[in-house]
Amino acid sequence: MSTMPVGGLVPQATYDAADLVVRNAKIHTGDPGRPQASALAVRDGVLTVVGDDKDVAPYVSSGTKVVDALGRRVVPGLNDAHLHVIRGGLNYVLELRWDGVRSLRQGLAMLREQAARTPKGQWVRVVGGWSADQFAERRLPTVAELNAAAPDTPVFVLHLYQSAVLNRAALKAAGFTKDTPDPKGGQIVRGRDGEPTGMLLAAPSALILYSTLAKAPVLEGDDKKTSTRHFLRELNRFGLTSAIDAAGGFQNFPDNYATVIELAKAGQLSLRIAYHLFPQTVGQEVDDLARWIEMARPEDGDEWLRLNGAGENLTWAAADFENFTQPRPDLAPGYEAEFEKAVRLLMENGWGFRLHATYDETIRRDLAVFEKLAAEGLFPVGNRWLFDHAETVSADSLDRIAALGGAMSVQNRLSFQGEAFLRRYGPGAAADAPPIRAMLDRGLTVGAGTDATRVSTYNPWVALHWLVSGRTVGDLALRPPANRVDRQTALAMFTRAGAALTGEDDVKGVLRSGCYADLAILSQDYFTVPEPEIAHIESLLTVTGGRIVYAAAEYEGLDEELPVVSPAWSPVAHFGGYQASRRTPLSGAGQAESLGQAVAESEQHRQWRIARGLTPDATSRPFDPCFDL
Repeated sequence: MSTMPVGGLVPQATYDAADLVVRNAKIHTGDPGRPQASALAVRDGVLTVVGDDKDVAPYVSSGTKVVDALGRRVVPGLNDAHLHVIRGGLNYVLELRWDGVRSLRQGLAMLREQAARTPKGQWVRVVGGWSADQFAERRLPTVAELNAAAPDTPVFVLHLYQSAVLNRAALKAAGFTKDTPDPKGGQIVRGRDGEPTGMLLAAPSALILYSTLAKAPVLEGDDKKTSTRHFLRELNRFGLTSAIDAAGGFQNFPDNYATVIELAKAGQLSLRIAYHLFPQTVGQEVDDLARWIEMARPEDGDEWLRLNGAGENLTWAAADFENFTQPRPDLAPGYEAEFEKAVRLLMENGWGFRLHATYDETIRRDLAVFEKLAAEGLFPVGNRWLFDHAETVSADSLDRIAALGGAMSVQNRLSFQGEAFLRRYGPGAAADAPPIRAMLDRGLTVGAGTDATRVSTYNPWVALHWLVSGRTVGDLALRPPANRVDRQTALAMFTRAGAALTGEDDVKGVLRSGCYADLAILSQDYFTVPEPEIAHIESLLTVTGGRIVYAAAEYEGLDEELPVVSPAWSPVAHFGGYQASRRTPLSGAGQAESLGQAVAESEQHRQWRIARGLTPDATSRPFDPCFDL
């Protein structure tokens, strides 16, 4: 039975029938051997045919789901190469999302309404995905505004890696008093009387922000699975079918991984996840890595959930910070000794890794360790390893990375922090942050991601817009054309490159027979929409492993049913996730052109009705009593 009423394909298959067929599509395959197609067929989660109607017709049976793409663009499923998906899933339904909100006034109205819905003992938390520069007001909320919106409910508002704003109730719930000392690398802003005002500053470490957030209540039991499934569905909404989890602080293994493991065992993941392991305890990093090496190996798992290596920190002392309102931190002298032990252990045991490194100063010190180990034959040996972020990486460092067999993963952190970076480092440095074209010109694999959810939004189309345009969410142009990429290259960074970083580029990232059936039917044609519209694209139908995991518009109801969001007071239950903003208004000329097209289409429809006898004759006109004079 067809999923949609589609003519032209008569069920005829008696064996090898497809489970799913998508046709009448503009398919960008990502495969140089066949870049374009109009139809594809899926069986057992794998693409069996990529071609046109005549190619898929022999595989259509009465049991095949046939989806008419209605002439829309189809692309390979997107793969976020740096997403904190596991941590994001465990917290998703607890968070009020300001992703996509265009004014602080709207954000505060949402916060006020959510505070009224939140039961005693719970917090309202706005955690990542937004920047003050996206608001019409171009500013943060004040402590007074939070107190007015929620006088009794704790409110925590995180702004990038820079700061957090707490209302009076949150200060009390978090235990901040006049006597609370400033933590290392952080500042509690105080008034004249010495009492905390409600502002927390990363100076430059964001640990004060994240440790305060960790004091808020967490989900328990099945609510963690429900939250994660709804977060994955939200990612599917934007055409994501894979992600590489970059681990992170406060993400302990195996405890915090248990939810995705349970969902994988039950066949309830709608997104493929390759995960990393991140040592959490200072001074214990090498011991933790040694224990994990005895427990598992990279690529353990299956196509839905698999271990990809260590990182994005190997030792805490080797990690720099990314708060561009503060000067670049000078890392402690001598961190290399322990860092070398960690890298040696991984390389000798066949483990790949990824490294958080914002500044070239950090990257140069790390490369010196790698080159020392290379003299012993440990680089390059085929282990997949990469640097993340690398906003200020130099040309010389890129040459050294290439020589050692490394790769890169870039994120659109400067979509949200670009203005702060520009103020501190100037337009020259901002134009090269990060030097994407220089990375690609050296033949490096460069995956693209978002670094969501605590800074950037998880919407990959915002990141794709940044790659192509070089503009922030505040519409500030930072990167010139020489350091931008075309749309096809940007899409490849979000598909094929991500698959290469997990060693799956032979089965993922392209639409080709024998590859995973991961794809998205888009709301707008990514390759032809005006550049500002890229950020507003969504998926109308997302398929992962041949399963329809998200469906909207004409396809609504074809996806898998999820449990109701719980708890019932969840911000997601009321507001949803990403707040889709209105598309860019048409200019006067564009508006007139669109109206002209609508009139022409109306006349075509009238002629169609005449030809079928549904309108009496060609000279008749619609009757309107207002003009019957």
